[in-house]
Amino acid sequence: MTDLDLDLAASPAPPGELDFTPVLRLRDAITHEVRKIVVGQEEAVDGMIVALLARGHVLLEGVPGTAKTLMVRTLASSLGLAFGRIQFTPDLMPSDILGTHIFDLQTGAFRMTKGPIFAQLLLADEINRAPAKTQSALLEAMQERQVSIDGQRHDLGQHFTVFATQNPVEQEGTYPLPEAQLDRFLLKIRVGYPSAEEEDRILRAATAAVGSEDIARGGVQAVATPAMLDEARALGAHVRVEEPVLRYVRDLIRATRESSMVVLGAGPRAGVHLLVAARWAAVLEGRAFVTPDDVVRMLPSVIAHRLILSPDVELDGLDGHAVLQRIAATVDVPR
Repeated sequence: MTDLDLDLAASPAPPGELDFTPVLRLRDAITHEVRKIVVGQEEAVDGMIVALLARGHVLLEGVPGTAKTLMVRTLASSLGLAFGRIQFTPDLMPSDILGTHIFDLQTGAFRMTKGPIFAQLLLADEINRAPAKTQSALLEAMQERQVSIDGQRHDLGQHFTVFATQNPVEQEGTYPLPEAQLDRFLLKIRVGYPSAEEEDRILRAATAAVGSEDIARGGVQAVATPAMLDEARALGAHVRVEEPVLRYVRDLIRATRESSMVVLGAGPRAGVHLLVAARWAAVLEGRAFVTPDDVVRMLPSVIAHRLILSPDVELDGLDGHAVLQRIAATVDVPR
């Protein structure tokens, strides 16, 4: 039992009369639990909640020590979801994450030993350190929510979500993530340094009896259940997207392909992901319809990591976020 009452299944209302209060309460309750341990990073936490509601995977990019791992662990605890962690290394093999069949001498038969990928919230730590063969094994899990082991398929469940981390500056012993895999991440969230005030709070907490990474002693508890998450997710299908907003999403995606600043633009999946993320951005504002502002707000996190920029743009020091801002300025916004 939890202290959060989510009666989402009762008396469904027409889309224009939907009440998103239970979803907002779910968001607030999760955020409250995460803040017991994690200082700051409000935008990152909001993005992670959007991805969970949208059934999408997240790439967290930030320098070491910015609470990336801690946020995922605390999020899993607040939802009562099984947490798994894989530390990616250059010698990691697919069987190390998927599992394998082992011959049991006592029974005279092979038995399945599941790997750490069999979790609901999976932290893929330093994902860009694994070689291509291991990345391909993870790709099936991300796209199909299943894995194949010795020719047998194993379902991972609808709650399976990958939160991958990578360091934006360290290149030694890393492998660039394939474009096909980057395209499977709904969002790429940049996790930055805390503000001066937030860093003061972190340093003060370090002198307290409870360690900043001690989730259990920090009082984090499950404020929802997987069933509640499923019920909240079902509301997203009722959010309206008018034709002008659909065309706006289409025009933004196509503009990335036509820009001279971009070598490889966003594909059709990127447009679908942008639409899904914008719908949940609207829900978390308490609205049953998507506005162009919702699309613009989610644009950098959904699209930037899918673009390959031209060498001239990179030499000028521009990143995907800056390029997207310039591209979006050339697209007419529906009124």
